[in-house]
Amino acid sequence: MDPRDIIRQQFLEVVDNQLEANDPPETAQTLQRLKSEGYSDEDARMLIAQCVAAEMYEVFNSNAPFDQERYLKMLHALPTSPE
Repeated sequence: MDPRDIIRQQFLEVVDNQLEANDPPETAQTLQRLKSEGYSDEDARMLIAQCVAAEMYEVFNSNAPFDQERYLKMLHALPTSPE
């Protein structure tokens, strides 16, 4: 398996865990919003996974803790790609 596929699956697993735990609830709200805007479930989850990836990049790059406020801003901005 391509390492990129493994990483993609791990980010999607984070999204699934957030949805299952409803933590943060904004993940489920974002999924429903994107689906109501015409995105498939798979595409909406991939967009959310991009936010997970962007936040993880910030955490590792800056050696700072997870910033929920920044993560939620990225979710609210979807489908615009995280910066």
